[in-house]
Amino acid sequence: MRKFFLCLGVWLYFVLNPANYALATPEYAEKTGKECGYCHVDPAGGSTLTKAGSGYKNSLIEQGLYKPVTKAQRIIRFTIGYVHMLTAIAWFGAILYVHLLLKPAYASRGLPKGELFLGWYSIIVMSITGTLLTVAKVPSLHVMFHTRFGIILAVKIVLFLSMVTTATITTFIIGPKMRRSRSREAQVTKSEFTADELAQFDGQEGKPAYVGYGDKVYDVSGSRMWKNGSHARKHQAGADLTEILKTAPHSDELLFKMPVVGKLVRNAAKHKQPSFLKIFYFFAYFNLVMVFLIVFVICLWRW
Repeated sequence: MRKFFLCLGVWLYFVLNPANYALATPEYAEKTGKECGYCHVDPAGGSTLTKAGSGYKNSLIEQGLYKPVTKAQRIIRFTIGYVHMLTAIAWFGAILYVHLLLKPAYASRGLPKGELFLGWYSIIVMSITGTLLTVAKVPSLHVMFHTRFGIILAVKIVLFLSMVTTATITTFIIGPKMRRSRSREAQVTKSEFTADELAQFDGQEGKPAYVGYGDKVYDVSGSRMWKNGSHARKHQAGADLTEILKTAPHSDELLFKMPVVGKLVRNAAKHKQPSFLKIFYFFAYFNLVMVFLIVFVICLWRW
């Protein structure tokens, strides 16, 4: 095992050797007063070098500040960068889906397992690929904190770590508290249900599946049409179906056959939310803001 990690370390050193930082940045152009087209055939920079650009590159090689990158190294770095961006898109997409479409109130019933798995898988992959890319691009703290590229990268890292911190607290501290709270409420026999109380009986994790209709609450746990608390993949147990059922292709007679377990109380006085639930909502919208900020930073970085 030691030999494996030693070989891996040597391989990463040669692939991601930070000595290839060429210092050919916008800051260099501003410092010398030269346009990008002075060193590059393309006026926008990058790609083929001019005679002046080649001379500058050779001088950096002689000073040990630049090491030519092989085609294989470029392919490997591109692959790592591609995986990094693809994972970020998947993670951000899950956050946008949960917080904009499903709403945090849905997640407060219990963190969706699929999104939770995707989130932590993305965090791990992005941490590994991001570290490798940072090592490849930033040879020193001077570059990190004294160049435009490094400063924007540092801001992106701070935003990412903020999201990881909130994800950790939500998953391992707030999440278990919400589950215990829902479990206690589900075990209490009730005759009246508010909308918030009804939402706890969603048919998930062994809990009964209740739905509201009119002024009554029905138990649909025994119906094969409500497997795992979901009906036709459109409706979730724990909700008031009074208005939705008007658009259903069947009558309400099917629902009347289900056992009545209590009365649905509307416009009831709202209970004070526990502090951990308030923190959950704050983190939910905090991460949503972080997504938009990171996308903004990437746009600022690249364009």
